[in-house]
Amino acid sequence: MLHKQDCLRSILRELESCIVAFSGGVDSSYLALIAHQELGQRALVVTAESPSYPSYQRNIAIELVRRYGFRHEFITSDEMEDANYVRNPSNRCYFCKHDLYTKLQRLAERGSFRYVVDGNNMDDTADFRPGRQAGQELQIRSPLIEVGLTKKEIRELSRLQGLSTWNQPASACLSSRIPYGSPVTPEKLRMIDQGEEIMRGLGFNQCRVRHHGDVARIEIAREQLPQALRIELFDHLSREFKKLGFRFVALDIDGYRTGALNEVLTPITRFQ
Repeated sequence: MLHKQDCLRSILRELESCIVAFSGGVDSSYLALIAHQELGQRALVVTAESPSYPSYQRNIAIELVRRYGFRHEFITSDEMEDANYVRNPSNRCYFCKHDLYTKLQRLAERGSFRYVVDGNNMDDTADFRPGRQAGQELQIRSPLIEVGLTKKEIRELSRLQGLSTWNQPASACLSSRIPYGSPVTPEKLRMIDQGEEIMRGLGFNQCRVRHHGDVARIEIAREQLPQALRIELFDHLSREFKKLGFRFVALDIDGYRTGALNEVLTPITRFQ
């Protein structure tokens, strides 16, 4: 594992300069730190802001920039202007990443950065990740994949580096909470973001609020389900989520799991 980190450092030095796509998640935070350690000001860490970017994730990113002194910029991504993205097909992420990576490449050209790199890891190569297709088409480098680092290894290496994100729950954009085929709108994203802030405020840090029209389907970690099964909490959630605009509130007894909305996909519909 430490050998892989040494290889990562070597690759980053060979790049000479790069822009790091940085969300504040586990993988991009680790990559940003190592790039900063190896390249200093020749590594620009860039965060894309949009209605689909969770508020808590933005706060984490800002704190890491402040703590480590990353050279950092915010940019605005325009995926909500793309009708292909808004209609929410199963390859929605392709359109988002294509927009993001195109903007990062233009930024790299203006700033004379040689490469754009992202935080995809080896686990991403075995899952449905249409955003990776956009990265491959635009020749975005994925150094964590190049050295064979898995999510588990990245978490451990992050812990050894003292990164607060080492045990952070998996993160994804807010649009991933909306079932495929249901249009993505700023209002839905607002409801999801505020709903998840309510859940985190109650101590449920590993959670998802899935938007099913009038229904908020809440997923929390199964080990936390017992503490959620209280009438007082039900009353509180019903009241607060209805304030957000939902009519009904449901607790998913299968609990939190990543990619839950991919469960309905077949090998054919994954690429439609």
